[in-house]
Amino acid sequence: MSISISSAETFTQHQNGGQFDVPEIGGGVGFIDQQKEKTIGEKVYRQVQQQMPVLHDPWLEDQFMMVFSRILSQTQLGQPVGLVLIKDSQINAFAVPGGLFALNTGMVTASNNIDEVASVMGHEIAHVTQRHYSRSQEAFKGQGLLALAGIIVGAALASKADGDVGGAVMMGTQAALMDKQLSYSRNQEREADRIGMQFMYGAGYDPESMADFFEIMHRATSQLSFLPDFWLTHPLTTERMSEARLRANQFPKVTTRSSQQEFDIIKWYTLVVSGQANDRQLMAFARKNNFPGLLALSEFYLLQGDYDNAQAQLNLAKQINPDHTLVSLIQTNIYLGKNKIDDAYQSIISKQRITPENRALSYKLAEVYLRQNKPKDAEQLVNRFVSKNNKDIIGWQLLQQAANLDKQNPMRTVNVLRNRAEAQYWTGDEENAIKSLLHAKRLAKENNAMSARIDTRLKVMQDERKMKI
Repeated sequence: MSISISSAETFTQHQNGGQFDVPEIGGGVGFIDQQKEKTIGEKVYRQVQQQMPVLHDPWLEDQFMMVFSRILSQTQLGQPVGLVLIKDSQINAFAVPGGLFALNTGMVTASNNIDEVASVMGHEIAHVTQRHYSRSQEAFKGQGLLALAGIIVGAALASKADGDVGGAVMMGTQAALMDKQLSYSRNQEREADRIGMQFMYGAGYDPESMADFFEIMHRATSQLSFLPDFWLTHPLTTERMSEARLRANQFPKVTTRSSQQEFDIIKWYTLVVSGQANDRQLMAFARKNNFPGLLALSEFYLLQGDYDNAQAQLNLAKQINPDHTLVSLIQTNIYLGKNKIDDAYQSIISKQRITPENRALSYKLAEVYLRQNKPKDAEQLVNRFVSKNNKDIIGWQLLQQAANLDKQNPMRTVNVLRNRAEAQYWTGDEENAIKSLLHAKRLAKENNAMSARIDTRLKVMQDERKMKI
């Protein structure tokens, strides 16, 4: 999910000029080439979208993408496959060759600040920059990526069905991993800790937070009868914990800390949209006239369709900070829910014009345009983002709706099918995506240019569908 974003409420960034000696891992005999890694990353991206409860929320995606992009700027990685948020209270995160990163909402809600989230991202990014999974291919005799796919499927089973079944698959896969490369895995983890800490410090985040997060996790797991998924795939030893603290102490102090209130807004909003908070908790938090709590409670009522209560909480939040992006987004959604389309337009348009590069605001305005039956305006807005990121599922769904409303266009049905095919493809429904394109191809046979475009895309989809991990 590589997104171009901007926000008026960005975290304070502390740029450090220090250069670090991060080993560059290049190609070599037995290495998977980088193009194949990208293809693997995209394949797993589609599997994750299909099999796991992915959270699609443009505002939340953009908040984490800001952190992710800052850390990536410290690396030599090209365009990553994406960053995916998994709607799961389990503390977990993983990385896949080619630059696919996944973060559970439970990882966010277990953190105390954005620097702790950044430490997990830095660790996972380091796994990819050092090509740990690809380097494991020889040791695994080709089984490394199959094992990784097994971990993902195990997590999907755990979240969808009986937890014991998923746990059994997860434990079985992990046992195979540990059996084949226990010492190598420990070395990889320590290298990812060391390099990830350098990346996060270079991006302006406090390296102490990695050590803090390890200690939080260690305390949390000591009170549980089971290990979180993150522990199964990232074994934590007392040696790693003490090394992290010692290493963090060697960095110069980060004096400019990120905005705590901004993180609290993200954390409480995540609790609501991932279904991890109840109204009693939220009301207790909001009763203190707490801005993050008021926003979270407003969103909670909004998701229940209780627009009057949502508006009441939002009005209180507006008295504290009427200019926050989330205030505009929630207000627009309340008006859309009440079918007050003109009010919805007025609540979003000025904010979107100030920051046209903000994806969440642009997509909300596109939604309003669709309700106003202005498909061309919606299409123009969304195309700017989809052209930069062809895996943007929300973007393709909006474009499908826009194409459907464009009654005057002779290519209307073809365009609906093409956009639907992309939405289906990136949500993992490869078979139906191909069927949609084949149907579009039949309808467009008189239009040579359109037929050629469809043919090109169809061939890529068909080839990638055949690829087995």
